Amino acid sequence: MASGKQSPRQKMINLMYLVFIAMMALNMSKEVLTAFGMMNEKLSTANATAENRNAAYMAGLAEKVDEQPAKYTSIKEKADQIDQLSAQLNDYIEGVKNDLTAEMEKEENGKWNYEEMDKSDQLDEMFFQSGRVSPAGEEFVNQINTYREEVSAILEDKYPQLAANVRREFSTEEVTDGDGVTKPWLYYNYQGFPLIASLTKMTQIQSDIKSTESEILSQMLSGQLQSDVSLSNYQAIVIPDKPAFFSGEEFSGKVVLGRFDNTLQFEKVTINGKEVENTQAGQVVLKFPAGNVGEQKITGELQYLENDSLKSIEISDSYNVIPLPNSAVISADKMNVVYRGVQNPMTISIPGVSSVSANAPGLRASGGAGSYMMDVTTLQAREVTISVSGELPGGKTVSDRKTFRVKDIPRPVGTIRGEDGSVSMQRNSLEIATIGANLPDFDFDLNLNVTGFKFKVPGQPTINVNGSRLDDRAKAALRRAGRGESVQIYDINASLQGNSSYKLKKVAPVVIELTN
Repeated sequence: MASGKQSPRQKMINLMYLVFIAMMALNMSKEVLTAFGMMNEKLSTANATAENRNAAYMAGLAEKVDEQPAKYTSIKEKADQIDQLSAQLNDYIEGVKNDLTAEMEKEENGKWNYEEMDKSDQLDEMFFQSGRVSPAGEEFVNQINTYREEVSAILEDKYPQLAANVRREFSTEEVTDGDGVTKPWLYYNYQGFPLIASLTKMTQIQSDIKSTESEILSQMLSGQLQSDVSLSNYQAIVIPDKPAFFSGEEFSGKVVLGRFDNTLQFEKVTINGKEVENTQAGQVVLKFPAGNVGEQKITGELQYLENDSLKSIEISDSYNVIPLPNSAVISADKMNVVYRGVQNPMTISIPGVSSVSANAPGLRASGGAGSYMMDVTTLQAREVTISVSGELPGGKTVSDRKTFRVKDIPRPVGTIRGEDGSVSMQRNSLEIATIGANLPDFDFDLNLNVTGFKFKVPGQPTINVNGSRLDDRAKAALRRAGRGESVQIYDINASLQGNSSYKLKKVAPVVIELTN
């Protein structure tokens, strides 16, 4: 239309055609603005409904806490935190919307004139300044980020899928547009858009907040209800046909599933004709005299409330009472050997006897009942015998004894940089490395102090070094060693930390091959 010479009539037709296109675009723009306004109204109505639904969830959860606090208190605490975070973000966004529409007047029907909300200037001035995001824009993004991170952190432990949904739903990562251009989230969603479109997007975020909270509350409640009936809350219970079996007999019995609920509260418990009040975490704790030797019966009844109705479960079982033992049980916590130079822990007891007496060279009581320490450092014998005695009810005394081998601490090995035997190392690393000693595969965790050693470079005199690192003379000798040569550290002087009087066996040397 714009090329070549045109008659006045053709120019007029072209002008009218352009005006017609502009009018169509204008009408389409007004229709789009109105559509955004209607969508904003519907979202606001849906938000009010979702808010009522969430309030009902919270009220129902509060009732559950009153009924079964052990099960629902922790869920209620998480729900309260999420509800507070949701309310804070919702109120903040509502405040931003109010600021953007503060100077606008609504029509007689109580609605804005959506066709006049076609400019982006007001929001652009709020969120963007001089080609950058303004402090208000940064605050808008930070509010969403804070909500996303804090809510997902609350859910991460027990509800990882919900946490992932929150991170995805409220992501503010960069967005790639249809032209393949990557833009910051705030620019992509709000820069240059008509005001009504931006307001609708903000209302959509409020809708996402409320629907997310609804989903979280719903899954929290349904998850607990599913847990209540899940087989994972059941335990396998072995019920023998009789409470004791003789050696050589065949075991007979059955295995059943029993549901254990540590939140269950009993209304009344009767055991062997007496009311029991000692209940803890859904269990009845029994404590009474065992009785005479032989089979003893346990009978009674458990009463509990279910759906406002009193239910009862009969108790019928038995146990055996056996005579008190007359022999001691003695065990060495570190096998049947005790070592010189260390404190050997011992456990000594007689089944059925609360107080025992134990005697042996270097043996002393340590800590609670049955705990002893044995120090045989000065003992020259190759064996030591522990004698144990105790008094049974009625005054009868039982006794026993056990013999243990006495051994020295094994030979330590020299180490450099924690490695023993033959080690490859650079010259400069060797100069600053610490010479040590340890006891590989020894049952006790001992610390060995190195106070000196001999250092040998091939073709040079042996150097005596004090301490645990090369001194200046040793370093000078090391610098004269050739690449690939092996230097030795031997005659390592080591002692036990805290027991320097004990003489350790000769420490095995360490050989270092120089790699440069």
